[in-house]
Amino acid sequence: IPQDSVKSIGESIGILQLPDHAMKYLSEETSFRVKEIVQEAMKYCSHRKSNKLKCQDIDNSFKAKNLEPLYGFISEEFIPFRFASGGGRELHFIEDKELDLNEIINGSLPKIPHDVAMKAHWLAIEGVQPSVPENPVPETHFSIEVLKKGDLKEGRKGVPPMKSCHKPENSSLVALKSRFTHELSVEQQLYYKEITEAAVGSSEARRAEALQSLATDPGLSQMLPRFSTFVSEGVRVNVVQNNLALLIYLMRMVKALMDNPTLNLEKYLHEMIPAVMTCIVSRQLCTRPDVDNHWALRDYAARLMAQICRSFSTSTNLIQSRITGTFCKCLHDDKSSLAARYGSVAGLAELGTDVVQNLALPRLQVEGGRIKNILESPLLNPIDRTAAEHLRGLLVKHCGPVIKTIRQPPDHPEEYLKDYGSLGPLICQHIIKLR
Repeated sequence: IPQDSVKSIGESIGILQLPDHAMKYLSEETSFRVKEIVQEAMKYCSHRKSNKLKCQDIDNSFKAKNLEPLYGFISEEFIPFRFASGGGRELHFIEDKELDLNEIINGSLPKIPHDVAMKAHWLAIEGVQPSVPENPVPETHFSIEVLKKGDLKEGRKGVPPMKSCHKPENSSLVALKSRFTHELSVEQQLYYKEITEAAVGSSEARRAEALQSLATDPGLSQMLPRFSTFVSEGVRVNVVQNNLALLIYLMRMVKALMDNPTLNLEKYLHEMIPAVMTCIVSRQLCTRPDVDNHWALRDYAARLMAQICRSFSTSTNLIQSRITGTFCKCLHDDKSSLAARYGSVAGLAELGTDVVQNLALPRLQVEGGRIKNILESPLLNPIDRTAAEHLRGLLVKHCGPVIKTIRQPPDHPEEYLKDYGSLGPLICQHIIKLR
């Protein structure tokens, strides 16, 4: 209906009851539209075999003319309107309920609403969901091996009681076992077997192909949890057995997985970081520390750790800060071995010049004195000699360029000896070569 026409059904019916002298105040279009709608409603009324026009008939006429029907006027209940008139004006109103002030004053006060509060609880602790009311009830899936009718005493309808997970001697009982769904297809399982065997095998050609596949294959997301567990368990076992070759192969697997642009290792850093850290600061990684080149493994793992920090460290997880703290703890521990201290210095050096300047340079005098005492000891063994020499060379190599940037020439060995201890003259010679 146009905006200037009738707004309610009551008005529509009321207009038809107006005398002829009042109809002249309505426009011709409005009067025509109202009569047309009510005539259509009268047709629905006659179809109902009734002589009384209802609001539902008006709504039906609106729908027949493809107009929006009026809502809220059809009610089966009594509408509590009161009629009042006077002074030539008519009014329908709803009578308000009278309130007794004595009841309000003597009545009980409503309860004070609770203040807004926050409560913290653990969603999971080390991967295990604690049984607290705030957490959902964990679902336990079981599969039925043997089931015979009439042998179940149901706790609730359709659910058999879970009494045993082993097959009972009496076949009339129910045998239940945990359900395990393998996520990998047969082809993926075969690929995983071939890759892991080639990565730690004796053939260097097959190993190169396997590492190349790990670094470039885009379809390894489903197998990434298993590769992560393989590396973690492999490092744990081979560190105990002092198998240096397999530790190197496992670190090369980590490098290949990190180089794959389609993989996201962030969810598996809880396994990767301890494995890499073990290869950096472990006390012993091989059976012959004085002969085997386990220093190269520590340097390689330190570079991997720096790559992990650059790729995944954020202001939320603070990976680099925690790793730096681990290196400093090992470096400040007087009981740590020279090999572990070498790994700590290598790890700090890979994290950048600022880390070396703030954390490694203040330790030069202490570490230099320790190395000097070991090398001058009359009971020196080949293992300690080799470790002391490698640690001394590492400190000179990484601290020299940093000191070169903060000290101006000329470089005098006496000043370096005074500032940096017994390693000062070696660092001075190294800086002179760099300049």
